[in-house]
This record gives sequence, C-alpha cells and structure tokens, in this order.
Amino acid sequence: MTTESASAPHPARNVRQTTVAPATAPISRPRGPSRAVVGRHRARVAVRHRAVVPLLATDCLAAAGVLAVRPGCPLPLLGPLLVCLTLLHAYAGLYRTGLDPAALDELPGLLGCSALAWCASATTLAAVRPAHSPGWPVLLTTIAATGLLACAARAVVYRFQRWSAGRHPCSTLLIGAGPVVRDVAEVLYEHPEYGMRPIGVVLPYDTPGADSSLPVLRSIGDIHRAIIQNSVRYAVFAGAPAGNPAAAELVRLLAARGCCLWQVTSGPGSRTAGRPAAGHLWGFACARLDPYPRPGAGLVAKRVLDALLAFLALLPAAPILALSALAVRLSDGPGVLFRQERVGLDGRPFTLLKFRTLRPSDERESATRWNVSHDRRMSAVGHFLRRTSLDELPQLWNVLRGDMSLVGPRPERPYFVHQFAQTYPGYKDRHRMPVGITGLAQIHGLRGDTSIEDRARFDNHYIESWTLWQDVRILLRTATALFRFGGS
Repeated sequence: MTTESASAPHPARNVRQTTVAPATAPISRPRGPSRAVVGRHRARVAVRHRAVVPLLATDCLAAAGVLAVRPGCPLPLLGPLLVCLTLLHAYAGLYRTGLDPAALDELPGLLGCSALAWCASATTLAAVRPAHSPGWPVLLTTIAATGLLACAARAVVYRFQRWSAGRHPCSTLLIGAGPVVRDVAEVLYEHPEYGMRPIGVVLPYDTPGADSSLPVLRSIGDIHRAIIQNSVRYAVFAGAPAGNPAAAELVRLLAARGCCLWQVTSGPGSRTAGRPAAGHLWGFACARLDPYPRPGAGLVAKRVLDALLAFLALLPAAPILALSALAVRLSDGPGVLFRQERVGLDGRPFTLLKFRTLRPSDERESATRWNVSHDRRMSAVGHFLRRTSLDELPQLWNVLRGDMSLVGPRPERPYFVHQFAQTYPGYKDRHRMPVGITGLAQIHGLRGDTSIEDRARFDNHYIESWTLWQDVRILLRTATALFRFGGS
C-alpha cells in the first residue's frame, strides 16, 4: 500500500486558525557573550544528556574501583559488570535527573542496582571459576561499597552542576498565566542554581492576558524568534498542558526546537503528568515533561523485533528484489529506486525507499500530487509492483536503518502532513510511534481511496493500545493479505 495511491482527502471540518499577534515587548539578548544558534539534535544533546556522561563515568569508576581492590576477582569480569550496572541504572531512571537532584535520594536505587549486578556477576563467576566465587560477607561488602562510592561521586557531580548552572544560566520560556508564572519567574531569578533565566512568557492561544513584567509571546512566529535569538534551552509549563489542546501543541513545538520541558504545579495534592511529583522547584512540584511518553523497554523490544525480522526477510527476498529491480530497469529505464522525503517519529523527516513505478515530471509533482494509481504514464511493470505491494520491499532497508518500523502509522510527505494536521484533529499524534510499512489501519482496509480521518483514528488507537503481540498479529494479517493482491 502506498500513500500516494489514495484519492485527494476531503476536509471533514475546519480548524480554528491561530491569531498572530506581536509580542508586547522586545526579546532581550542573553547576558554575556553571544552564542551561535545550534541545530536541533545538538541542542537536545546539550540540554538533555549533559548530565548523563559524568554520571555514567562516576558509576563506572565506582564499580571499577571496587573491583580493583577486591582480592581474587578477575579483570575480565569488569566489562559485563559495567554493562549490566549501567543498563540497570538506565532502567531505574538514575540517569534521568530532576531540576535539583540529591545523591542521597538515589542511594536506595544505587544499592538495589548494585546488588542485582554483583549477584549476576557472582553467579557467572561461580559457574566459570568456582575457586574465585565470593562468600556472602565479601559479596555484601562489595555491593555496599559500590553503591556508597557511586552515591558520593554523584554528590560531587551534582554540586559542580549547581555551581556551573548558577554561573551560566540558560534562557528559559515560561508557559501559562496567573500568579504561578509570576512566582516561578521570581524563584528562577532569585535562585540561579537551577540554571534557568526567564526571558519571556508564552500564553496559550485561548488565554486573555498575563500579569508579567516579562515579554509576552502569543504567536508561533514570536516563539520561534525568541528561541533562535536567545538560544532558549528550557521551557517551564505552569499547570498541566494535557487538558489544553493549544498548550499540548506548544509541548510538541518546543520539543521539536530542542527545548528541555518541565511542568510545575502548586497546592495540595499537586501532581505532574498524572503522577505525584518527585522533584521540586523551590517548593513547586516539578517533573520533566515528555512530548510523547512511550514505554522505553517496550520500544526497545519493538526495535529488536523489527531489526531481526527485517534482516531475516531480506535474505529470502533478495532474489525478488533483484528481479523487481531488473524489471523496472528494462521497462522504465535508469533510476530503479525512488527516494522521497517522509515524516517519521516525532515529526523528523527521513528518506523513504521504493521501487520506481512512475517517473514524476518534477520534484513538485512528487511532493504534492496525491493520486497516481491511475496515471496513464505508469507501465505494466509499475502497475504489477503496486498491485502486489512489491514496490514497498526496499523499505526493509529503512527498517534496518531505524527510520521505520515494520508496524506503525504509514509515513506521509511533509506537504500533506501540514495540510492534514490543520484539518484532522489528532493527526500529528500519529508521530508518537515510529512509522511503519503496515499498520492497524491498513489491515482494516484503510488504504487507497479511504478516509484520512479514519486512518488517523486507527493509528492513534494502535499507539494507545500497543503491545508487542499486536505487532505480531498485524504482521500475520498483512502477510495473508499479500496473497490476495491487496495493494494499489
């Protein structure tokens, strides 16, 4: 199935357009030397992962130091031990720190992960070298030493980070209205150790006004200019954006621009992102905000399944790929593969591969023409490839590269993503999961001349109810549909 084959969509409803209004005050430049604007990926690395490297280094040094002084312990054990320990720390969220992390708060988790890692290592050592198997007193001492040493090293790291953040706070946008925003701004000015310096207030589009001395930003253009001119690295939401569609859209916009997002609330029973907040911003409940929360372990399992099945499928499919490429070359001339920009996970573009079934007249036709299934220029080979869905086989390489998944929402071209996002509510939410070769919508017949609104609804239901077994079922149903020539 190809998305180009469907007929032109008919808007089901109109979406209210955002009113563009100028900011009430100019955006100030950050104090100190100006910095060049960095790319999206680099900005995300600088903000979200700057604490991961020192924490990872301290954890590894703590484990290596304990292993070095432990008598009779073989050095080859160090590699598997470090891998096991860092994976356990990542799974426990010990590399995902809050605004004001405290090493003592992490001590139970460090001790628990240390116990699991050292017990696994001791079991392996007992099976390979029984003479070097440690007794319980040595094992318990090793576990406690590893956890305590990692805790002490993390305390040094956090202290240095607070000192560094106070000397060089990053530009920050505040989102919301009311006294909470004003109070948060005062807290950030009075406590630079949080590493944030407010430079403006972003009002959700339905908010009438704001009581703030900071510049007020209302339009998308104002927000983009503020981010670029001030190298904004943080955004703080006052209240829960999930209940406000406009604020939820801001979450995705700011995340796409590389901002690290936080949500603060106040009052009795304060909760952030639907759960009790573990950290605080000078008494305000605070937690990191994810634009598209998804299960980490499940996503890893999905990626492993994709890579394994795509690799295994490419081996028997190699002769079919070769014959299809030869047929396209003999029928339509040079240019066997067709490359086209599509929108993938979290709105990121990638290059999708297909066998060429029709040579467009120019790039504009390729990017903006919706329906080509009945084009007279298409050869018999092109019709056969589309009818049997063999033109999609090169996308197995996209799956191996990590651009796509075997199962997920079908990717679309940027031109149509922009149109559909304005017309169909929830269309952008499809990008919460990796796009796929097939999906829940496709196995229910939503391909070709079918409703875009229905496809978006099926795709979002697939994401909300995702399980690994659901992917397997969709793949099995897709395989049976191929024998009925269900392509277009």
